[in-house]
Amino acid sequence: MSMRHARPPGRARGTSSGRGGEPAAAKEPSAAIEIDVVDRQRVVRIGGRWLTRVVRAALTRQRIERARLCLLLVDDRRMATLHRTWLGLPGPTDVITFDLSGDEPATVAGDIAISAETARRTAREVGWAARHEVAYYAVHGLLHLVGYDDHDPADRRAMRLRERTLLTAAGLPPPPRSRRAAR
Repeated sequence: MSMRHARPPGRARGTSSGRGGEPAAAKEPSAAIEIDVVDRQRVVRIGGRWLTRVVRAALTRQRIERARLCLLLVDDRRMATLHRTWLGLPGPTDVITFDLSGDEPATVAGDIAISAETARRTAREVGWAARHEVAYYAVHGLLHLVGYDDHDPADRRAMRLRERTLLTAAGLPPPPRSRRAAR
């Protein structure tokens, strides 16, 4: 399994916030944050309001005040289709992030596709709740949208540390270390 970051054709990647969590824009009301949860799977019961609260807490901790996000929850079959279509790779993956900021560099904008089926399987392997794994994938995708990457060991360590911080800020347990270090 590996997490993927994709850019739809014709969409430029814009950075919305610095790696350290600097503000993305001047102070704006929280109404400038839109989070939609689209649940197209029947594998894991995920409360849309709960997942929205987790992501909103992560945005707050990152000091992001303008965001337009869609969290798409799918099964492995649908994720495999997305993986093949957008990245040209076979089989499902856990999360794919689509940066849609384009013309709005002061706004974090994107779609985060999450395989709930992969989350359930992985959660069983590492010994925590499937919905926590889904939340982990959502936070991971959000960090990709704000400029984090995990392709080399130093960047991966920085990203994992930030994931732990954001999950804890949202009131969740940190992800199990044993598996995260291997990714």
